[in-house]
Amino acid sequence: MQPRIYTIARPTFDAAEVQRFLDDESETWRSTDGAQSAENVVEIAGRLCYMSFGARQFRRDNYEYVRNLISQEHESVLEHVAWSFIITDVSRSFTHQLVRHRIGFSYSQLSQQYHDEEESDAAIPAIISDNPGLLREWHEVASASKAAYRSILSALEMDGGLLPELSKKERNRLIRSAARGILPANTLTKIMVTANARALRHFFSIRGDLEGDEEMRLVSALLFQIVSKDAPSLFADFDIEHLSDGSPILLKRLSR
Repeated sequence: MQPRIYTIARPTFDAAEVQRFLDDESETWRSTDGAQSAENVVEIAGRLCYMSFGARQFRRDNYEYVRNLISQEHESVLEHVAWSFIITDVSRSFTHQLVRHRIGFSYSQLSQQYHDEEESDAAIPAIISDNPGLLREWHEVASASKAAYRSILSALEMDGGLLPELSKKERNRLIRSAARGILPANTLTKIMVTANARALRHFFSIRGDLEGDEEMRLVSALLFQIVSKDAPSLFADFDIEHLSDGSPILLKRLSR
């Protein structure tokens, strides 16, 4: 099963409000035809730092302007644009790594304390699924794990002497917290992620080319395809290539 990503929020640019600001400041701005909302927001943020509008608008093309900001490592202006994604069919092993990225990221994840995981599936690494013997063993262990989860839930739910003073909500939390420990780390989960462009660039640069982490590379490539379409100039120094097994790897070039 492959990861799926739903983009539920994207950067927006209010040209009318920018024009109102420029009029109040007696300034003009030569915008670039075809520039995307995220790219315009970044350009305005960068120009505001120096009030480089009108006669002081040295670099006229948005792509050239944004690429210069990035090459000069003036990337704080990229924090003004962000995306929100729902990512599904990824493992908890993956999200344990993902949530280590804190600066510029926000998360909301499916809770195993409140969600019944009796019908949950697990992500199977390609090197396992390509080996019939290992795949059979994998399914046997996964099935035993789910059976044990159901057994633990059932036994604890029937235990009338289990902290009877607890509310129904807290009793369910206690029981599912105990049972979830038997589930494999590769149990599939869902997570909502909001991240700004600067944080995504950092994520791509250190996670997108991890040759030994297929799931991380897959998600990085999918995210990159979305944001690079929305804001080409912000991610122009990354490329997707492929390993010998056909899986993607996201590489950052030194220059463009």
